Amino acid sequence: MSRAFVKEQDGGEAFEDLPDRPVSPHPNLVTPEGLRAIEETVERLRREHGDAQAAGDRPTVARTARDLRYWQHRLSNAEVVQPSADAQTVHFGATVTIERDDGRKQTWRIVGEDEADPAHGTLPHVAPLAQALLGKSVGDTVEAGHGEAEIIAIG
Repeated sequence: MSRAFVKEQDGGEAFEDLPDRPVSPHPNLVTPEGLRAIEETVERLRREHGDAQAAGDRPTVARTARDLRYWQHRLSNAEVVQPSADAQTVHFGATVTIERDDGRKQTWRIVGEDEADPAHGTLPHVAPLAQALLGKSVGDTVEAGHGEAEIIAIG
């Protein structure tokens, strides 16, 4: 049973350290923008953690301590991949447009896991679609979900 939040006998709450966030086993590749975002997150969490400690806000202290451990670890092992001018093959950091069997066109930028947001057009380099695209060229066909897609542009 988790003891992250437990009731003390006098009715107060005792907050222990929250369990750590899981860390990906994959290399922590990041774009230069991704590195800046991690650095900004660490600084924001340090401020929030200090403010929570000063206010005696134990739930926030526990949450920010856990999140700081995660982001400091991600910062310590980040491998920045500089942008490449190569538009011949798909690589980390590239923007790729595909056309699916049903005619839908989608554009993705392949980025690090922590900076990926598929709803906003960024795909983690470890995602199956990104893995299928890496190293391919315009005109190549890859498996995409339950069908196939052709690479129509690389930027």
